[in-house]
Formats: sequence, C-alpha cells, structure tokens
Amino acid sequence: MDGIWGDDSASSAAAASTAAVAPDMAAAQETATVAKLYNAALTDLNGGSLKSALKQFGEVERQYPYSSYATQAILMQAYIAYKLAKWDDAVNAANRYITLHPGGKDVGYAYYLAAVCNYDQIGNTKHDQSSTKKALEALQEVAQRFPDTPYAADATQKVLVARDHLAGKEMEVGRYYYRQGAYLAGINRFKTVVTDYRNTSQTPEALYRLTEGYMALGVVSEAQTAAAVLGANYPQSQWYRDAYTLVSNDGLSPEASKESWISKAFDAVNPL
Repeated sequence: MDGIWGDDSASSAAAASTAAVAPDMAAAQETATVAKLYNAALTDLNGGSLKSALKQFGEVERQYPYSSYATQAILMQAYIAYKLAKWDDAVNAANRYITLHPGGKDVGYAYYLAAVCNYDQIGNTKHDQSSTKKALEALQEVAQRFPDTPYAADATQKVLVARDHLAGKEMEVGRYYYRQGAYLAGINRFKTVVTDYRNTSQTPEALYRLTEGYMALGVVSEAQTAAAVLGANYPQSQWYRDAYTLVSNDGLSPEASKESWISKAFDAVNPL
C-alpha cells in the first residue's frame, strides 16, 4: 500500500491504521473471575452442597450485578432456596428476577417457581388454606401467561389439586355445621363446592349433603333436585345411592327442578 496516496504520508497512515483499539483487559479479567465464581457455585449445586452453592450464587449477584451471570444467579438462588424449603427466600429471589428482567427468557420459570413455593406449603384441609389460595391464583397466572411452556402444563395439573384442597376445606366446615344442627350454614358451604369447585372429587358428596340438608329443613324440591343432579352426573357413585335411599324413604324420587340453583349451576359453562 506504500505510495498509494502519492506522497510519504502513506507510510504514516498505514502504520496508524494497524493500531487497533486495545480490548478492555480489566473487563476481560472480570468476566473470567465471575465465570469462575459462577461455575464453582454450579459445581457445588451439582454436588449437593446446596448451602454453599446458594452463598456463592449470591456473591455472583452481589459482586457483578450487571453481568449476564448475575441474571442467571438470581434464578439459581430462587431454585436452591426452594430446594431448601426456604419459601420466602425463594419467592423473593423469583420476584427480584421478575422485577429486574420482566422480558427475560426465563421469566415464566420465575413466576412458576414462586407459585410452586406456595403450592408446596399446602397442608391438609384442617389447616388454614391461605397458601392454597395464593398458589391457585399464581398457578392460574402461569398457565394463562405462558401457555406453551412446560411450566404451564405442570401448573395446570397443580391447579386441579389446589382446587380440590379448597373444596375439601369447604366440605369439612360444612360437615361440622351439620353435626351442630346448623343445616343452613352447612348448605352454604356445600353450595360453594358445587358452584365454585364443581369439577373436583368433592362434588358428589357435596350434592349428597345438599340432599341431606334440604330434607332436614323440609325443602323437598331442592333435595329432590340435588339427588337427581347427583344421579345424572355420578350415577355409579355411592353418594347417589345414599341420596336416592334418603329421598325415597319419604316416598319421593329424585326429580330435578329447572328453577333450582343446583340445576342452573350444572347447566352453566364452567371454564375449569
């Protein structure tokens, strides 16, 4: 290229053109350092040293908050905290990811993990069901917002379980009211099962209990309707056989009234 400019300036221009801007060596060293720290945390995780891994992923986020490693480290902290049953820590980390990276590729997983933290705290129906309600809402959000992900498929299955737990709680309270002779209060609980949690395993018994309660109160038409709807939807159920016996003991038979709220509840389209 010597002389292309027609004068001696060509040599100095060519020499200058070879002096490329040097890379940021400090930044390169930092990247290597954070990668080493992240991989050490990953090694601990894979080796079952969860507490050590949790601490090191936390250091990745603290020391290098603007690196791509920090983004992933937040999710890893959420996951490990979940594995350690540190529910609040797991939810906080998942929510931190959602707040900082609302458009991140793993945001669906963050929502899912927060939901599962509540789901895994679901106890039996004798305990408070606030975690169940939170889990149900969060799982439904995952299924609706991220429908084409494996998280949505699992969330949908867990929604069914959560709904069954909530229905079971209503059944437990309703039975308690019946034992106290408070039939109207019990009927309201069983009504909730039929209207809000219809597609659960609790529904056949709820219809039987409605038959039982309405017969006790002398509201025969509703008792007949509950028994008839039970027979139409669960004809092989022992609950239907019991309801049929209960109604027929008074010389009646199951017969659905279209004006009954029970008939209308089963005619309505239930999205779940």
